[in-house]
Formats: sequence, structure tokens, C-alpha cells
Amino acid sequence: MKAATVVQIKKELQHRNPDELLELCLRLSKFKKENKELLTYLLFESDDEEGYIETVKGEVDQQFSEININSFFYIKKSSRKILRNLKKYIRYSGKKETEVELMLYFCEKLKAFRPSINRNTTLLNLYNRQLDYISKKISALHEDLQYDYGLILEELQQSPGNHF
Repeated sequence: MKAATVVQIKKELQHRNPDELLELCLRLSKFKKENKELLTYLLFESDDEEGYIETVKGEVDQQFSEININSFFYIKKSSRKILRNLKKYIRYSGKKETEVELMLYFCEKLKAFRPSINRNTTLLNLYNRQLDYISKKISALHEDLQYDYGLILEELQQSPGNHF
């Protein structure tokens, strides 16, 4: 079965009544956890972006505290998982400011993590890649935000082993 395009779906949804739309949304939320998480964000958390950011930061803190530090293998695997989840939450928001703030927070946590990421090339490369990514995203923001986030980014780049 081939999926319909977004334009086709949009046209079809415009012809449905509110009860049918409600039923479709509820049915959609039962299929995937991500659909339910997106609906939760849109219905309950999109009005309070700061609260959403703090909630996500709390979850990142919890995930970093649960990392098995006995092996760099587990640290790398867990760091990538945290980053994957973080990007999913960023996608829900769709706001550039939220993306930059959460990515900066991830890099702060990764930089402060012990054992140091400087002892592992893969983790250091992951960190540097995220800094490059953030740098590109910051340039698309308003000038005031560029300055504020730029200061934080410069501080994160002041680490031994970084390529800056």
C-alpha cells in the first residue's frame, strides 16, 4: 500500500467533520509511541515552551545519570541514544531556539561527563560534530539570540582536544 502525500491528506481532512477528525487522531495515537508523544506535545506542552525545555533537560539529566561508566563502549552507545531521543523531542517542537538550547545543553552535559570524553576519540568527534551543527543553527537565529547562544558555544569550544 502506497501512502498518500501530505497535500492529499490535508485536502481529505478538510472534508471531514470534527468527530471524524477526533476519531482519526485517537486511532493514530494508538499506533506508535512517537505519535502519542507528538500529540501530547501539541495538546499540552506547546503553549509553555520553557516548561517543555525544562522537562526535556530533566530527562537528559536522568539519562546521563544512568550511563554505565565501566566502559567507553557503553558510554558511546548511551550518548548516541540520548542524542537520538533529544533530536526526536526537538522535532516535536520544531522551533529553532528550542533546538539550539537543547543541543547546547546536551554538549554541556557531555563535556562535564566523567570519565572525560577527551579520552575517547569517538566521543570527542561526536561532541565536535554537535558543536559544528549548533554553530550552523545559531547563524539562522535572531541577532540577539545569536550573541547569547554564541557565548555559550564559545565556552563549550574552550576544551582541550577540540579542533577550534
